[in-house]
Amino acid sequence: MKNSSNGDQPIQSRVKAKAWSTDLCECWININSCCLTCWCPCVAFGRIAEVVDRGSTSCGVSGALYMIIFMLTGFGGSSLYSCFYRTKLRAQYNLKERPCCDCCVHFCCEPCALCQEYRQLQNNKAFDLSIGWHGNMERQARLAAASAFAPSAPPSLQEPMSRLN
Repeated sequence: MKNSSNGDQPIQSRVKAKAWSTDLCECWININSCCLTCWCPCVAFGRIAEVVDRGSTSCGVSGALYMIIFMLTGFGGSSLYSCFYRTKLRAQYNLKERPCCDCCVHFCCEPCALCQEYRQLQNNKAFDLSIGWHGNMERQARLAAASAFAPSAPPSLQEPMSRLN
């Protein structure tokens, strides 16, 4: 895709990618997501996949598929499957591909990669991954509706009543 005024450089290459909210090996910062991604990677992956797919696939289906691929092919197959979601997440939120390519990150350190993606959605996008995509959309709609009807300034106080003699 070329810019009409300057045909030399593609538009996408001029958009600077953002940094991840935490580094790859900072799993310990949030112990809950760390434990989830280390002990139940299928649940963590399912939650990530549901949000990245914007609710088109459920957490349960994505997590089950991750676990089936893991059981049939071993660690390599499931890390290959999850690396595609890292690529999708990076594209949606314009994140840098670091420290190396997505497949290498997932193949070499799957739990840390899942934990980093989980925290990215929690920290920067303010998603509660435990309630899924649709739950987050309902929560955002409720908050938007509540703020639309909230008065912009507090009501003024009336003067206290007094008896005039």
